[in-house]
Amino acid sequence: MTSGVSAGFGRRFAALLYDALLLFALLMIFTAASIAFTKGHVALSRESAGGWFYAYRAGELGVIAGYYILNWVRSGQTLGMRAWHLRAVSDLGKPLSGGSAALRFLCGFLAWPPAALGVLWLYLDRDRLAVHDRFSKTRVVHLTRSRYRDERTETDDRGGQPADDHRIQAE
Repeated sequence: MTSGVSAGFGRRFAALLYDALLLFALLMIFTAASIAFTKGHVALSRESAGGWFYAYRAGELGVIAGYYILNWVRSGQTLGMRAWHLRAVSDLGKPLSGGSAALRFLCGFLAWPPAALGVLWLYLDRDRLAVHDRFSKTRVVHLTRSRYRDERTETDDRGGQPADDHRIQAE
């Protein structure tokens, strides 16, 4: 179970910018593969590309959705969230399931575009939840430094080494 304070807009936006850089690289790779596979048809206009244009757009959305959903289910954090010590959890503080991560993505996809109004809502909400947090019954928490360090590795007082490395086996 993960606890922490609800993350503010600044940290969420900074994590989104980090993720945007990584997604830009992933989408460039996807685009290069799509162009090679279709012999350049996806780069053409909607009228001349036919169905490839829509398949390409769906593929782009799939790459973006896959990045967020897989990371939220696997660790609760994207690369940007990891850098800013944020974690997406259920409203009970537990890891997200695939369904709740997908619902969070869909709601977030609608909350960010209109000038981030759905996210800025967290300053008006009594629990400091953004609109997509509320609808998907999830939340983004800011992990404190000690809590973040404890979750990454248990350490003892001997130089910050993992506790298992210093255990002496009794015979």
